[in-house]
Amino acid sequence: MENWISALQLNISETQILTEVADRYSYSFDASFGEYLPEVVVQAKSKEDVIHVLKVANQHNVPVYPRGQGTCLSGGPLPVHGGIVLDMSKWPEKIEVSPDDLIVTVSPSAITANINSAAEEHGLMYAPDPSSSKVSTIGGNLAENSGGPRGLKYGVTKDFVLGLELITPEGEVIRTGGRTIKNVTGMDLTKLIVGSEGALGVITEATLKLMPKPPAVQTIMAVFDDVRTAGKAISKTLTSGILPSKMEFMDQACIRTVENFKPAGLPVDAEAIVIIELDGHKEALAIEKEQVQKIMEEIGATDTILPKTQEEADKIWYARKQVSPAIAKIKPTIVSEDATVPRSKIPDMMDRILEIKQKHNVEIVVFGHAGDGNLHPNVLCDKRDKEEMKRVELAVEEMFQAAIDLGGTLSGEHGIGTMKSPFMELELGEVGLDMMKRIKDAWDPNNIMNPGKIFPEKGQKLVLSDE
Repeated sequence: MENWISALQLNISETQILTEVADRYSYSFDASFGEYLPEVVVQAKSKEDVIHVLKVANQHNVPVYPRGQGTCLSGGPLPVHGGIVLDMSKWPEKIEVSPDDLIVTVSPSAITANINSAAEEHGLMYAPDPSSSKVSTIGGNLAENSGGPRGLKYGVTKDFVLGLELITPEGEVIRTGGRTIKNVTGMDLTKLIVGSEGALGVITEATLKLMPKPPAVQTIMAVFDDVRTAGKAISKTLTSGILPSKMEFMDQACIRTVENFKPAGLPVDAEAIVIIELDGHKEALAIEKEQVQKIMEEIGATDTILPKTQEEADKIWYARKQVSPAIAKIKPTIVSEDATVPRSKIPDMMDRILEIKQKHNVEIVVFGHAGDGNLHPNVLCDKRDKEEMKRVELAVEEMFQAAIDLGGTLSGEHGIGTMKSPFMELELGEVGLDMMKRIKDAWDPNNIMNPGKIFPEKGQKLVLSDE
């Protein structure tokens, strides 16, 4: 160990290399489950730092775990085999907007919301809007292919990446894609890297696509006394020719939790609410809001609410954003999942979640991006209660299986990491998972990049307790 640490210190300032236990412990966890102590933390501040770390690590077969702000919900940056945590959040933030080309070039440390703010200064926007955007780095978003409420209309992170600069596991620099919308020069390595969870290399720069910011928005809240009816209204809206920018869902447990936390006037007797945002030109929105309201009422909404002012609209969206802090007040531990199903299967998935909830006697609230079928069933529990956590593990396993049974996927936007790797074969099959592993082996023959993620190790199971 001393040999490779000494090698790291040759080209990187000692102040950027953390070896004290207290410092290393700060990097042993993320927003998911599990704690793993790295042997060293390196705070990268330049491309040269990353090149040096990877060359040393590859030579000495030391695992490297790239990390942004640690907001990951799937265990993506956890150093499960020790080694080096490569902290990319200390890198000087760079956000260079080229408004005429509708692009922005960013460092991996750029905070996602800051990218959008810089774009707005030119009347533009960076559309991907994960819930953690005010604290998450774009590097983490790229690694996990993060989504968000606006994914319904505009897509997720991968849909806005034009080019990347990547340091390979051997410490070589490559560039993929470029600065143009069209680019079919060979295989699309850019799309391969986005969402690969740091398993293929370390992203040191990204060129992202921007778009004009819509001149107007309109919020609509529809109230339902039946979850299935809400699901039908969502499908009918999306097949009507209207494409909302956001379409969010909250079940009754979620509504009541938010109202108990910070009252916002949500209908606590409703079985479900759907919150919709339309964007575009003001004249078009006037027509679309009437059409959406009509669809909701015809399908069976008990009420539709159109805010008269921006303040009223902000209040509704603020209530939606309070879901996570509100449920955190109920029990100290939250298992946040992102099982995603075809939109038409949302009611069926809700039925399955209710069955699982009753079968395992666990508390679950459901919200999420209903427009693209990306639900967030959150299991509320206490990790100090070992017996409860065992029931939670079984419940989560069955939710994953339910999503796959309904034609869905394990993860819509949180990634695989350590949390979902035991279930990868359920969705991909043995051959599909093996083909993915072959790509990893070709890019990273010494398996130094984020090992222990995506691909399950023999006998690996979902473990949420500390045992």
